[in-house]
Amino acid sequence: MKDIDNLSVNAIRVLSADAIEKAKSGHPGLPLGSAPMAFELWANHMNHNPKDPKWENRDRFILSGGHGSMLLYSLLHLFGYGLTIDDLKQFRQWGSLTPGHPEYGHTTGVEASTGPLGAGMAMAVGMAMAEKHLSAVFNKEGYPVVDHYTYALGGDGCMMEGINYEAFSLAGTLKLDKLIIFYDSNGISIEGSTNTAFTENVVDRFKAFGFQTIEVKDGTDLDAIGKAIEEAKADHEHPSLIKVDTTIGYGSPKAGTAAVHGSPLGEENIIAMKKTLGYPSEEPFFVPAEVYDNCKEKVKRGEAAEEAWNKLFADYSAKFPEMKKLWDDYHNPQIAEKLYDDPSFWEFEDKPMATRNVSGMVLNRLKDKVPQLFGGAADLSPSTKSDMKEEAYFSPETPEGRNVHFGIRELAMTGIGNGLMLSGLKAYVSTFFVFSDYMKPMARLSSLMKLPLTYVLTHDSIGVGEDGPTHEPIEQLAEFRSMPNFHVFRPADGRETAAAWYSALTNKTTPTAIVGSRQNLPQLAGSGKDALKGGYVLSDSDKATPDAILMASGSEVSLAVEAKEALKKEGIDVRVVSMPCMDLFDEQSDEYKESVLPKAVRARVSIEALSTFGWGKYTGLDGANIGMTGFGASAPGNVLFEKFGFTVDNVVATTKKVLGK
Repeated sequence: MKDIDNLSVNAIRVLSADAIEKAKSGHPGLPLGSAPMAFELWANHMNHNPKDPKWENRDRFILSGGHGSMLLYSLLHLFGYGLTIDDLKQFRQWGSLTPGHPEYGHTTGVEASTGPLGAGMAMAVGMAMAEKHLSAVFNKEGYPVVDHYTYALGGDGCMMEGINYEAFSLAGTLKLDKLIIFYDSNGISIEGSTNTAFTENVVDRFKAFGFQTIEVKDGTDLDAIGKAIEEAKADHEHPSLIKVDTTIGYGSPKAGTAAVHGSPLGEENIIAMKKTLGYPSEEPFFVPAEVYDNCKEKVKRGEAAEEAWNKLFADYSAKFPEMKKLWDDYHNPQIAEKLYDDPSFWEFEDKPMATRNVSGMVLNRLKDKVPQLFGGAADLSPSTKSDMKEEAYFSPETPEGRNVHFGIRELAMTGIGNGLMLSGLKAYVSTFFVFSDYMKPMARLSSLMKLPLTYVLTHDSIGVGEDGPTHEPIEQLAEFRSMPNFHVFRPADGRETAAAWYSALTNKTTPTAIVGSRQNLPQLAGSGKDALKGGYVLSDSDKATPDAILMASGSEVSLAVEAKEALKKEGIDVRVVSMPCMDLFDEQSDEYKESVLPKAVRARVSIEALSTFGWGKYTGLDGANIGMTGFGASAPGNVLFEKFGFTVDNVVATTKKVLGK
């Protein structure tokens, strides 16, 4: 049996090398070295069913070292996930199902988009957290309807990235025993030996994290790898690291060198590799029939596992109908939509409130109506108001808890949030807006994967005040607005904050940032559900065509309203447009956008206590932008607003200047 398994391993190597050679681009080193551990896992230990790639209780496999994508594509091909030989031949080509790095939602069987090293590790932690939480919520004695493992594979590069230190520190703390990490340890990176920059003892580090650690000295020994996997699964107290010593580019003349990391082997070297491996043909993309038969036979184990689970779940549903209803609610992507017609969701006391506080109120209105809400902050929930009251915190003792202590780990928190979303939870993550700089790479992956992760980001401008310029966001709003498929809400009051949350939880493909103020803001007459359009007329002029248009978001909307009244006293009649979400406004019809910002009115002024970057598309050549052109300062927020020109007098003067008065 081992002979056919070894031949199957070599088929993975050959397919990977041939596809990379045909593309004249790619990374053969990881697939050639990691093929044995990947095959052993997929063939003999991982519960998966190619006939139902979205089976709820499947084990998850994340290739964190996404540059080794041909390893994953070869596995998906051999195990029957629908990738054909022709698909492999189109590796890295336009429109193919085999892009350079794995893309979630594009290729069947890819569980997450990976490319930035270490990202897959954080997402795997999120998936393991989701499994632990959902099992605590749903499992009954004798009915383990949520019972699966999360596996991730990465190399030295993943282990060097800071995100995995953050993520695995939390994983150990939370005792995520169904998380198993494969460390492909080959000692080579693009620049050569890892000893030039990476000499720490990774195994000892993981022991310090609270992981069980297992070492396999021969990365080609399928029996040893299989034994290590079973040993990892037998530990019900700790996550596990399986360190596998491999040879990068195994079997090729370039094996063990940096030259094999990220460049095709060359036709002559591939032929030599096939001879070294004893492969039965030098023909490109050749796979022996017995390999296909072997993989088809291996898949039957997963098919049987799902069949047994389906029966278990049917019995569970009949015996526990209330749990079946809760299960359906958890898996209902439309569950939050009913809030649109719920008046209590949109009602707020008519008094000044910081939108961070309002966001906390809305979150707690949502928690009982959206049971799959799950999230927390990077050690800032008392400030960002991101905790669900009367709900436990997720921990080894209370895995049913829905609040999360992420610790001061903004980058890993966001990657974990993506993993939670990939597992079906409605996740949210939170920190101060200025620290969103630490979140950006994983937020970008949210956008790429079309995961509607919610970002609660507070202390939104120079209004932060005394903490000074290190804590006062300036350019962050423009940065997030510039990202494709990402909605940024900066609400002006309670109803706009409710709209932001509603939009975030009902969107199926786009992440949303809800950017809240530290300081109190008034409740505005005219605000409401129109905020769901991104921009709307909050307070109109008495004229059919206003003299000018004032545009603002967040705390500056009330300033625009005050300036409108002052301008009216001088005979200037303006329209005030609240723009809580530029991204949504830009998605509206041309007719709607014209009704809010008519082209005939070229006198326009934007007001926002952050960078003015991006407002030019609305204010045009004839307009003006009141905003920040430098960093803030340390002083009370009201003093900073005055010093930096966010005053009625300055808005009036700027508007008159635009009008030529």
